[in-house]
Amino acid sequence: MSQTSSSKGWQVVMAGTGINLALGVLYAWSIFKGAIQASIKAGGPDAFNWSLASVNDPYALCCLFFAFSMIIAGKCQDKIGPARTALIGGLLVGAGFALMGYSNSYAAWVTGFGVLAGSGFGFGYSAATPPALKWFSAKKTGLIAGIVVAGFGLAPVYIAPLSSYLLGVYGIQKSMFILGAGFLVIVCGLSFLLANPPKGYVPAEPAVKGDAAPVKKAAVADANVSEMLRSGKFYLLWINFFIGAGAGLMVIGSVAGLAKHSMGSMAFVAVAIMAIGNASGRVVAGVLSDKIGRRATLTIMLSFQAILMFSAIPVVGSNSAVLLVLLASLIGFNYGSNLTLFPSFAKDYWGFKNYGLNYGTLFTAWGVGGLVMGRVSEMLNAQPGGLNKSFILAGACLASGTILTFFLREKKAVTVEATEMVGEKVAVKVGTSA
Repeated sequence: MSQTSSSKGWQVVMAGTGINLALGVLYAWSIFKGAIQASIKAGGPDAFNWSLASVNDPYALCCLFFAFSMIIAGKCQDKIGPARTALIGGLLVGAGFALMGYSNSYAAWVTGFGVLAGSGFGFGYSAATPPALKWFSAKKTGLIAGIVVAGFGLAPVYIAPLSSYLLGVYGIQKSMFILGAGFLVIVCGLSFLLANPPKGYVPAEPAVKGDAAPVKKAAVADANVSEMLRSGKFYLLWINFFIGAGAGLMVIGSVAGLAKHSMGSMAFVAVAIMAIGNASGRVVAGVLSDKIGRRATLTIMLSFQAILMFSAIPVVGSNSAVLLVLLASLIGFNYGSNLTLFPSFAKDYWGFKNYGLNYGTLFTAWGVGGLVMGRVSEMLNAQPGGLNKSFILAGACLASGTILTFFLREKKAVTVEATEMVGEKVAVKVGTSA
């Protein structure tokens, strides 16, 4: 029997959002990166003795472990539930930051931020969205997914200034201890509020306007991962996720460095404003995709992002702080839409039963995209005019991704069991092909 979404459902949504607010420290990497670079250049007995070319390696590896841990974490989420999965994530993140606080060696940071924290992000992130979606109607899939994942994108709004303050007062390593302790408490504490609906729970569909009673639809067929991998839609989605995520992460990982030329010590403001755009894009894309469809929304976002990448060339060259912040916020907005659209696609196409593992497999595109495009961008940036080449490459990839969206087919309405009409209207049975 259908039930309305209870306060318990919103409690799960808020807990998932809070967990993502803590785990979104990933997007503040550019602040850490700047402090490490300054330490390398300053030298001294306690300085980071790294190669400047390797500074971004912990971030790149973190993205990769984040993505691939989502496969294991998704399986755990399906088997042992979201609470225990998120708890594992909090413990891994806390351990990673403790290791970074203990040592400033390259190996410690690659292991701490790249392997441990990256895996922790994957476990926590994978446990936040699925239980929230299960409490609400399919017509709210985009909205609920957008709210939960918005926490991850919004995190730098507070983490960027907080990290800048801590780094200035306590230095890099003590700051990692403080941040790690905070994330450990928040993620592990909120994990106990995550819960799936009770067996047999069916969220009520919104009332239909007019005389017709709510239309009943057959449930989406639950596909396992092998069935998903035999679907052409999976590969189209994977490529587009690779492109959309890789292009966005390329800019997010470097925005503080780009802003420093025109904003100096206030560069963290650009990171924070970009985060607002990132979070807004997740909610707006979710609501829009519920209204006009996932494919149409993805087409709009990818094409808009392509235009912004080409526009970035004159904007960055202008050294205008206002234009740079505006550009960063819009790029963040479009990037954020990916993190709402693709989990919604996975739920629409392949159902809930194996959702954690299915979306975790699709999410590998995010990690591979961030690693490959981030690394290629670093190589291009080392060349004369390399920054412009990075934006041209990203813009061309996004334009290609826009074309690929036309090969996706919206999932048509499944069998309508019955529609009861009021008064003298009789019940009719309508069948449409899937």
